[in-house]
Formats: sequence, structure tokens, C-alpha cells
Amino acid sequence: MSNRPLHFTLFAGTTFYNMTLSLLSGLFVFCLVTSITPGPNNLMLLAAGANFGVRRTLPHAAGVVIGFTLMIVIIGLGAAQIFQKFPVAHTVLTVTSIAYLLYLAFKIATSAPKSTHNRTSGTPITFFQAVMFQWVNPKAWTMALAAITVYTPQPTTNFHVVIVSLIFGAINLPSISVWLVLGVQMRRFLTTDKRFRAFNWTMSILLVLSLYPILNLQQIM
Repeated sequence: MSNRPLHFTLFAGTTFYNMTLSLLSGLFVFCLVTSITPGPNNLMLLAAGANFGVRRTLPHAAGVVIGFTLMIVIIGLGAAQIFQKFPVAHTVLTVTSIAYLLYLAFKIATSAPKSTHNRTSGTPITFFQAVMFQWVNPKAWTMALAAITVYTPQPTTNFHVVIVSLIFGAINLPSISVWLVLGVQMRRFLTTDKRFRAFNWTMSILLVLSLYPILNLQQIM
């Protein structure tokens, strides 16, 4: 495979250098692996799919994709420099992220079981809540920072940032949908309150455990 730079012509006579084929293929692999592997977003969508079904969870899924895509754009346009100028901001964000994820884990664990006769009760995460959640999601921060710092050519332009964010969004959507559909399929097994309670507690514990590798990776970066 050639490493010749790819060119994207937006206007006649104007050509923007983007990424080499090797860098672009690396970005695709990174997007897929990080989007489809377990993390706070995917585990919460799995639980939501099982508890609320596809239709009521669609705003949550849309908020994840759009929120994370916007997050990459904002970070790429300079938000990451805040942590370089004010290191304490990173500490505050980390503590806030852990506290909020622990709160969500508690809410999932203690949510009322959805019996076969009352599966429409409860309130799923809204679109806006899912968008805002990305900013306290440590895995989302790790993914976004790596996408901008590792998989964009230097010097990075706004055009590069937009391309990376669109690629991530395009791969992220089908990846998280796998977890949503898996959760919906599990409803066939979760036919009793006892099973629902055990499932929600399992999802809660896994959500807490998902913090460990993410926070370790943040320290390395």
C-alpha cells in the first residue's frame, strides 16, 4: 500500500493535505477498536437496551455519537491546551468523572427491576444528557486526545480535525449499536425481576471496573 498523501480538493485550485494511507488506516483501526470495546458508553447502552428497548434508547445512542464527534472537534480546535496551561483542570475533570460514573453505577444497580408487565417504567438517558456525559467520560477523553495528537498530521489544521471527527462518528455509530442490540436481545432472558436485578448489578460493577484501564492509560498519556 502506498504512503502517498491523500488529497481532498474542496474548491477549484485549492488542495488540502490530509493523511498518508498508513496513518488513515491506523485511524480506522483505532476508531473501531476503541468504539466497539467495553467502556462506559457501551455498558450503559447495553443496560439501557435491556431495560428500555431500542426506541426509547435511540436518543441516548444518538447523543453518544453526536456528543463524542463534537467533543473531538472542540478538543482539536484547542480545548486540550487548557490542560497544558492549567494541569489542575485535568485533576478536577478526573475526580468529577469518577464521581459521576460511580453515581451512574449506583443508579443502574438500584433501579427498579422491569417486570414483564411493566417494562415501560423508568426514565432512560436523554439525548442532551448523553451529549454532556461525554465530557465526564474518561474513555471518551482518552479516545479524543489520542485521535487528535496521534492520528492527525502536524501541524494540525481545522480541516484535519473535521475529517478525524467525521471518521470517528461514522465508525462509532455502528459500533455502539452492536451493544444496544445485544441489550435488547437479552430482554428475552430477563423475564423475571430477579434476573433483571442481577443484570443491573452486573452492569453496575462492570461500569466501575471499566474505569481502571482507562485511568491507567490516561496516566501513561
